[in-house]
Amino acid sequence: MNSPNPMEVELKLALPPTGPNALRRHPLLADASSSARQQTLTNTYFDTPQSDLAKAHVALRIRQVDGQVLQTVKTAGQGGGGLSHRDEWEWAIAGPQLDFDRLATLPPFQGELGRMLEALAPTLSTNFSRHSWQLIDTSNHHHSHVELVLDEGEIISGDYRTTIREIELELKSGEPDDLWGLALTLAEQVPLRPSDSSKAFRGNALSRQHWPLPDANTPAEWLHRATLALDAYHDSHQPSYLQQAHAALQQLAQHPALPAELTPLATALPQALDDHGQPSIAYGVNLLSLSHRLALQSALS
Repeated sequence: MNSPNPMEVELKLALPPTGPNALRRHPLLADASSSARQQTLTNTYFDTPQSDLAKAHVALRIRQVDGQVLQTVKTAGQGGGGLSHRDEWEWAIAGPQLDFDRLATLPPFQGELGRMLEALAPTLSTNFSRHSWQLIDTSNHHHSHVELVLDEGEIISGDYRTTIREIELELKSGEPDDLWGLALTLAEQVPLRPSDSSKAFRGNALSRQHWPLPDANTPAEWLHRATLALDAYHDSHQPSYLQQAHAALQQLAQHPALPAELTPLATALPQALDDHGQPSIAYGVNLLSLSHRLALQSALS
């Protein structure tokens, strides 16, 4: 099973403990109930002992689902505020052993990584239940199709574990704006927050017990730093990361390059998080609106 299009466009949204039930009650999911599907996914990720794939921002996994075994390679997502564009290759394999021959033909393994294939070994696992719905909108001229998945489970890396509780909106057809519109519709009734950390990235940080944050200068970079800091806080439970998230949000609100009409949205964000870093309805709506505008601004600059 080859991915027909190696480019994946998705929006990732993390949920508080109350989020999954709120999502299931959303009218959009009731309308799409005929497409609802439940699966159990077990995933093993591979890397070298020196974490060469993680350093190159490449994820390699074997997934077992519905009696199939799939091998997947993903590159790092480009974007922010939960939205990412990234290359992805996926195909069926006979069993739970890596298909080195096909792996060696893929672009990420044409250089230095291609010489490290024999050093690959399991490093972490993610096990979760997945509920999915197909959301098709024929009201616009391009007839958008978005797959909404709700993942609930855990990431296991050595002696460390952390919770998976997230929505992924993947664009099957249409425009990226369709993802933003759908996310905002969900956020009006479901507490959520954009997340910029993949499951593989989270697992690698968990195993190292190190969550690096990028430097920031522009409003979009401060927003990305705040989003990663919140991801880090919920996986590390270290209060310093929540403090870093608040500081980044304050820098964003005060940034001279932030358009004046977006300042009220940014200013309201720190107060829309509770003491445990969990989002209110206002947080999701404001941050998604802000992220979308900054993404458009970046695309036009």
